[in-house]
Amino acid sequence: MGPGPSDVSPRVLNAMARPTLGHLDPVFIDLMDEIKGLLQYALQTKNALTMPVSAPGSAGMEACFVNLVEPGDKVVVCINGIFGQRMVENVTRCGGQAIKVEDPWGQQTSLQKVKDTLKAHPDTKLLAFVHAETSTGVRNDAASLCALARQYKCLSVVDAVTSLGGIEVDVDGWGVDAIYSGSQKCLSCVPGLSPVSFSPAAVAVIQQRKTPVQSWFLDMNLIVGYWGESGKRAYHHTAPVNSLYALHESLLMLREEGLENAWQRHQRGHEKLYNGLDALGIEFAVAKEFRLPQLNSVFIPEGVDDAKARRLLLESFNLEIGAGLGELAGKVWRIGLMGHACKDRNIDHCVASVAKVIR
Repeated sequence: MGPGPSDVSPRVLNAMARPTLGHLDPVFIDLMDEIKGLLQYALQTKNALTMPVSAPGSAGMEACFVNLVEPGDKVVVCINGIFGQRMVENVTRCGGQAIKVEDPWGQQTSLQKVKDTLKAHPDTKLLAFVHAETSTGVRNDAASLCALARQYKCLSVVDAVTSLGGIEVDVDGWGVDAIYSGSQKCLSCVPGLSPVSFSPAAVAVIQQRKTPVQSWFLDMNLIVGYWGESGKRAYHHTAPVNSLYALHESLLMLREEGLENAWQRHQRGHEKLYNGLDALGIEFAVAKEFRLPQLNSVFIPEGVDDAKARRLLLESFNLEIGAGLGELAGKVWRIGLMGHACKDRNIDHCVASVAKVIR
């Protein structure tokens, strides 16, 4: 019950054990088409360029930036946690100019600050932000941030690593231009895959680049020949076939449950966890109105040794929770309620175990 990877359903693990097919086998290509359709459902998009990158969420992040950023491009990056800082790293390594909009960790990104920054930099190419900041447990206002990007005629890049499957993600409804996620969070799949999706406007930018994409492996101009429209596929790389079996199964499970049902299950689990920890006197680090249900950041009780408590939870109760990162290191615990792990018995076990350890 940490910040990821989450528990994986036996259905997903069993799917991985199926015989490995060749990555250009017609049967596997049919499966790729199904995965694409299921991802479009999960992301609520009709984007043709929707696919899983054959690497974890960090590679999905890099795929978005290396394809859309050229040397000299201005990118406004919203930072209210560690993963916004990683976006800056990507922009810089692409030769872009990162313009930071910083807010305190544990707070939402200020829409007014973003608006003022875009006004001051009318030649901004991209607005990048983290939807669900895993380091703090904060949900940023994705719909409003994407609306600002459209208003100021720049593309939006969204980190949905921790949000997809846990809270609403509406790519087409919000007008997202590039988005990336991870298989190991609320999708409850094995780590190692990163769903991405690019809008037609983003695809046009990629196709009209003046310089080559600096990463051959992540160049969407090449990958589209493998993950593009149905029909003949061009070899690009050896896909992680068995991991894609797992992703297919986890997406099937999400569709069977229904998106809104999945979001409601995570919210109910969060409320149960909140009530249990509140009764122990444990305070949440994020205000209720922008708190993530799937990533619960709580203050470590006074007098409790952070590392010792987490070690006891793991060794005595077989329960893993996450430590704080960056500015919140040693101040908070991060308790995950993601996908298959978000169930009543896990929450009861977590609250009871934490109660024993802090006593």
